[in-house]
Amino acid sequence: MNTLELAKQRRSVRTFDGNPLTPQGREKIENFIKSVQNPFGQSVEFILLDAKENGLSTPVIKGETLYVAAKIQKAPFSEEAYGFSFEQLVLFAQSLGIGTTWIGGTMKREMFEKAADVRGNERMYCVSPLGYPAKKMSVIEMTMRKGVKADKRKSAEELFFEKDFSTPFKTENQTVSQTLEAVRLAPSAVNMQPWRIVADGEKYHFYISHKKGYDANADRDIQKVDMGIALCHFMNTAGGELVVENPGITCANGVEYTATVIIK
Repeated sequence: MNTLELAKQRRSVRTFDGNPLTPQGREKIENFIKSVQNPFGQSVEFILLDAKENGLSTPVIKGETLYVAAKIQKAPFSEEAYGFSFEQLVLFAQSLGIGTTWIGGTMKREMFEKAADVRGNERMYCVSPLGYPAKKMSVIEMTMRKGVKADKRKSAEELFFEKDFSTPFKTENQTVSQTLEAVRLAPSAVNMQPWRIVADGEKYHFYISHKKGYDANADRDIQKVDMGIALCHFMNTAGGELVVENPGITCANGVEYTATVIIK
């Protein structure tokens, strides 16, 4: 999969044509979710849920017949691991022409968790419908996209830095440039793009810029899931080794170190 090209093509789909996945498409999804991994070494279990059979719906989605949920044991970096693995599926679905949209809040969580049989210390941070986009967006979808400025992203100068947070990162290395563009185009909750990257030689330090008052609690922090998405786009494009070694770079209030990717 070419992550940059898929990121350019993909949009969040909220209006589906009402048709189930083809048998071939569903088989490919089922096979793919058996092999998804993440650099945090945490197990993410995916579950396909028939919308009608389980009585599942969300107020902003139209025409869906199938959802994919996932669950993971709550642990340090479980949100990031979840985001990384789930985005792998989202990108794979895009490569098949199957539409998706990340849903973390606009759903009856208890119904989805019951359908996915979430138990004990397990967490289900997000779900997504899986289906074929309708030819025309619903009014709700068009309104939502306009509200979150879905087709816009922060500039590279706002997201990527060198050595510290005072110097925007610039490079003539095509692979690095493409990698950062893949990260810049990554999806995030309400299109907030909470990731920041500080480059220092072969090390790329990932930081989360917390949105004050955003939906985060002891059970889930959706912006940490977003960090997993950004890491997925980065490592899918450039590879590298993930380590957690805080470099001690001075940060503004609300900005917190997550992890580092080392590119050899």
